[in-house]
Amino acid sequence: MSNNAQLAAKLLRDASMFFRQVGEQNPPVAEQMNQNATAYEQVAQMVEADPLGTLPEAANEPTEQ
Repeated sequence: MSNNAQLAAKLLRDASMFFRQVGEQNPPVAEQMNQNATAYEQVAQMVEADPLGTLPEAANEPTEQ
């Protein structure tokens, strides 16, 4: 039986594949979609490795827009 972290990682990886497919079908947004896919894959790895881990302080700060 899977736990919540495993399910979350699977959903993140599935979303990553979706972003990559969108990028393959739409070259103007391919770079952004690949960046999204990479971010989702990294978070999936983090969730699997340390489900209750915390982010570094810099990652918790809002970005200026």
